[in-house]
Amino acid sequence: MRIGVYLAHPRPGSFNHALFDAVVEALRSHGCDVLAHDLCAEGFPPVLSADETETVQAATDTRDPHVARHRAEVATLDAMVFIHPNWWGMPPAALVGWVQRVLVPGVAYKLGSAEGEPAGLLKAGRALVLNTSDTPADREASEFGDPLQRIWSACVLPYVGAADVRRIVFRTVTDSAAPTRAAWLRQARREAIALLS
Repeated sequence: MRIGVYLAHPRPGSFNHALFDAVVEALRSHGCDVLAHDLCAEGFPPVLSADETETVQAATDTRDPHVARHRAEVATLDAMVFIHPNWWGMPPAALVGWVQRVLVPGVAYKLGSAEGEPAGLLKAGRALVLNTSDTPADREASEFGDPLQRIWSACVLPYVGAADVRRIVFRTVTDSAAPTRAAWLRQARREAIALLS
């Protein structure tokens, strides 16, 4: 299987980086062709240009080599993994920009009209989202309604063809002890390997 793994966290040494390393290693050890991208370290340019705002017409070719590479790669994937913190109920800007610039019409979906239903174009039918958070689960549910669940499981991934969307939240990270983090890393490896079956 060819799997894209995307990390969005700007601080080297973060727990998100540890999750990324664990997932990439687990998938490679099971014979996967892993395209591993640390979006912040790579300097992925997240800002959408004016000519990239089309939602129905197929996107025009981009002049940005980062974006062109990612568009070409995402079309070849069998599964995707996204690793990021929950910041203000959203992914970090690097990943939001990646979604907006890479998962474009003609690459990730097609839409006959603005009122129509999208047809996902990606062959990656499975996706895993690993989030970190410092908000306790009960507060997340009662006050915020878990916006990341809606973003990934309703707004983004099914739109582009990923019908099997799995999401795990590791919380609360800031005050977590080493044994807890080790258990989370084991869980992340298991969840990544489960994409293969």
